[in-house]
Amino acid sequence: MGAPHFTDRLSEIQRWLADGDATPDLTDEDRELLVHRLETPRRLLADRNAPEQLLHGEPHPWNVLTTKNGLVFIDFENCARGPVEFDLAWVPNEVSERYRDADQELVGEYRALVLALIAAHRWRRDDQHPSGRQSGAAFLNILRAGPPWPTLDTIHW
Repeated sequence: MGAPHFTDRLSEIQRWLADGDATPDLTDEDRELLVHRLETPRRLLADRNAPEQLLHGEPHPWNVLTTKNGLVFIDFENCARGPVEFDLAWVPNEVSERYRDADQELVGEYRALVLALIAAHRWRRDDQHPSGRQSGAAFLNILRAGPPWPTLDTIHW
């Protein structure tokens, strides 16, 4: 079985955002903001025609091990197909800029998507992340403020 497309994951999140039982504490206005941000990739894909590949799906510092042979990605539960710019949206600028063939403007746009994805998870009824609603509110505030979109390493959550 092949890896799903990264937009399949976003569609799943949009479904439970639409379900008030899954995200009961989220206001209608914030729910609409998140749904809109999660729709953005479809427009970006259509406009940019970026090549796709296998992605880690969530490459952040907690999903990387330092070994004697270098860095190794772990935790592939969110592995998906899509443009490399989606994976690069999770990492610091210093990392994404090393990918010379990547569309850095697209990386920036996908950063808003990553912020929305994380915010949506923090508002789920069953979310158990230690930062919980506090980081959910912080990510919503960042999304409301608009671009330029920060990298995850610059956000305290």
